[in-house]
Amino acid sequence: MFIGHFTERPYQDPKSGYFGATGKSIKDLTVSNDIYDPMLGSDLYNRYLDEKIYAEEMGFDGLMLNEHHSSPFCMGSTVNVEASILARITSKAKIVLLGNVLPIWDDPLWLVEQLATIDMISKGRLVSGWVRGTARESVAHNSPPAYNWERFQEAHEFIIKAWTEPGPFRWEGKHYQYRYVNPWVRPYQKPHPPIMLPGVVSRDSVVWAARQRIPYVMLATQLEPTRQSFEVYKETAREEGYEAGPQNFGYLWKVHVDETEELAEEVARKFVQGPSNPFNAGNEGTANPALNKLPGMTSRRRTLPTAQVATANRGGQLSRSFEDQVDDHTIIFGTPKTVIPKIRHVLEYLRPGSVFFWDGDGAMTHDDQMRSLRLMGEEVLPAVREIADELELPSSFEVDPKTGKKFDAMESETPDEIAATPGD
Repeated sequence: MFIGHFTERPYQDPKSGYFGATGKSIKDLTVSNDIYDPMLGSDLYNRYLDEKIYAEEMGFDGLMLNEHHSSPFCMGSTVNVEASILARITSKAKIVLLGNVLPIWDDPLWLVEQLATIDMISKGRLVSGWVRGTARESVAHNSPPAYNWERFQEAHEFIIKAWTEPGPFRWEGKHYQYRYVNPWVRPYQKPHPPIMLPGVVSRDSVVWAARQRIPYVMLATQLEPTRQSFEVYKETAREEGYEAGPQNFGYLWKVHVDETEELAEEVARKFVQGPSNPFNAGNEGTANPALNKLPGMTSRRRTLPTAQVATANRGGQLSRSFEDQVDDHTIIFGTPKTVIPKIRHVLEYLRPGSVFFWDGDGAMTHDDQMRSLRLMGEEVLPAVREIADELELPSSFEVDPKTGKKFDAMESETPDEIAATPGD
């Protein structure tokens, strides 16, 4: 199993009025940056980097970063800059980008070069995820929503070719044209860094990931709709002639560990306080109906079972109460002794090969996060790995999601056998 750490890196400013359960509701793309304090922002960026360093020290396999724009709930608007820093100040954990918003890039050749550089500096620790982005990204960067899906697919195809085929070559696509493609940076990993695709809503994205044999990561969604959405991937995989296993799936959800049950609950309630992503189920804030219905952004007929709750936040009210989220295991909190059985339940129910523990978010403090990371490293992570071994939940770094074969077994194959397995 692959275990990663994640936080949205929220802009936590109690003076802004948008902080805490009784604060003003955050409505998507309506908060002016006139409240932004660069000195506070500087402190927060460095805090979140310090926490990532400690997460590596505590034994996390991966440090996950995401990207959003023009919103106080996520300071990760330049995810590749953060990844570049982590590439130099960490040494073991994989740097998991979930991910770059492909459709808003007018020049994906820059993305080819940036990610290859990160992979080289980190000595091959980059995991490069793509996202289509929410409507806020298309609006903030003036990217036409009707072409979101087309631009995503063409940018992916272009990036893979630029990473794997020697240049120079021309690219004449519908959305991108280049007379000369010959980046003088090539990824450290061969043929290219691993790719993951996270999501919540779009059925098209899950089907595409299955056809590409790219692991799909579901983000903070209820368990039964998540399992049903994974079935869409599995059905598509069978149509493509292979069986998808744990190596093809990942799951991110909110997990906090603390020294006592009382303290754990007190801190876990902060998950739904402070500036938090109104697009994700169970968070505080208001999803903007206009942004949820941008023409052509996502087909309203081709959505996943997870979509209904994920876009339900209205008027600053939680789409699901804190208690409901605890009951259905989308928020887990407690001491190591009580948290481990709850994590086991999620692993048994969804059978993902990769998991990402979402912690240190909302209104949580640096001390809250550091206590949790310490306890996870000392007690939770070793127990979760034992459970994963018992349940036979290999990650995409142990079993190739394209072939279903263990990587150590593939290393012993002959060149003819390797050539016979499906590739990109």
